[in-house]
Amino acid sequence: MAEITPTRDGRAELVSRFPHDGSEVGRVPVATPADVDRAAERAAAAMDEPGWRDLLPHERARILRAIGDAIEADAARLADLQTLDCGKPITEARALVASAAGTFRFFAAVCETQAGALPPARGPYLALTHHVPVGVVAAITPWNSPIASEAQKIAPALAAGCAVLLKPSEETPLVAREVARLAAEAGLPDGLLTVLPGDGTVGEAVVDHPAVRRVSFTGGTATGRRIAERCAPRFVGVSLELGGKGPAIVFPDARRTQAVAGAVYGAFGGAGQACVASSRLLVHRSIVDEFTEQVVDAARRLPVGDPRRPETRVGPLISDAHRAKVLAYVERAVADGAVVHCGGGPPADPDLAAGPYVAPTVLSGLPPDHPACTEEIFGPVVTVLPFEDEDDAVRLANATAYGLSATVWTGDTPLALRLSRRIRAGTTWVNTTKQLSVASPFGGEGDSGIGREKGLAGVRQYQSERSLYLGLDDAPLPFAGLEVS
Repeated sequence: MAEITPTRDGRAELVSRFPHDGSEVGRVPVATPADVDRAAERAAAAMDEPGWRDLLPHERARILRAIGDAIEADAARLADLQTLDCGKPITEARALVASAAGTFRFFAAVCETQAGALPPARGPYLALTHHVPVGVVAAITPWNSPIASEAQKIAPALAAGCAVLLKPSEETPLVAREVARLAAEAGLPDGLLTVLPGDGTVGEAVVDHPAVRRVSFTGGTATGRRIAERCAPRFVGVSLELGGKGPAIVFPDARRTQAVAGAVYGAFGGAGQACVASSRLLVHRSIVDEFTEQVVDAARRLPVGDPRRPETRVGPLISDAHRAKVLAYVERAVADGAVVHCGGGPPADPDLAAGPYVAPTVLSGLPPDHPACTEEIFGPVVTVLPFEDEDDAVRLANATAYGLSATVWTGDTPLALRLSRRIRAGTTWVNTTKQLSVASPFGGEGDSGIGREKGLAGVRQYQSERSLYLGLDDAPLPFAGLEVS
């Protein structure tokens, strides 16, 4: 969590605080409009420098690999810092730092392997397609998994040849600055990556800057919609990775132990603060009561507490304000007749009273169109809904405006394949959950956004595709034969 406070020289600082107990972690200056202008001008100039513009792909790859190596070498400190900055359990933070290092290495490989095309010619010419950087990129990242989200934008944008203005979440400003420092030490030329900490006003200044030609945003749907509206008049491209309300669909033939563990991890990993959280548990009516009891039993036994401890599985939420929002959903659900099987409020442990904790919460008894079942809560709250058959499961799975991810638990492979086609989701897991690869495109449909990160698509979003026609020697043209005076 963080707060903005004025300084003696008239500037403002972001003060990062450890969500577990509110203790101060660090301070960074808030970017001003003048800072944004200078950073954008430097970014545009850096992109046009021959040393970057004309850098051969394998040389650009060398820099990206060096950044990945630097992150790996500093992994322990970066993981500790991310845990302190956002409250992510240390085991998850370590995995995310490793993922960030791997992301830079993957896009280093893409630098050397991405290719143009040679479309079939329809005349006396050779047709080629190639890709050039779109320009300066504005990258705006969330607080729930900072270093992984930032790597997923910085690495492909640099691989594409762009410069990046990075506006991290005001809640978690610290890790981004460390990544930028490591990138500079690894040989990234000056001006190609600038971190601009601050609140939404800084984000607006970055998005609106005339030098920016692409905006990549990860965060809430409402903010993503506003960004798209701001970019549309200037025809600035946008990539929006937004919210989710993922269903986990459990059929009677699912391997029970695996499905229970997956349901609990999908709902409560990261304290439910994940766009790919399985926050709706759709269970076949024949097993719903028994399966719910098993999930509740497992949820009650999850270690909740200080995220610095390796045994912790559920840490604090990002802030008191966010906890109030999460609990407001629970309170409304209870008022509307929900059954609270476990959780429903802060944990009883007095050692956790200083932090914004919410105990893992399982609700049932709500209609499918209740806000707790259709809106993104972004906390450790899961709703249980029974379904009758395959068609009913699809209907319930698609009964939200989101389309980011879904999970299917079944031993029937043809059924799983049918559901993967019928459920509106950018990613579907079968008999596993929340497994992501930097080599596979990631993104959503509907209110979950537009565009794709990761994979080759992760680079292509920062490039413009161009066509080139090379006329063959002495090839006739329609006006051939005209005399030249």
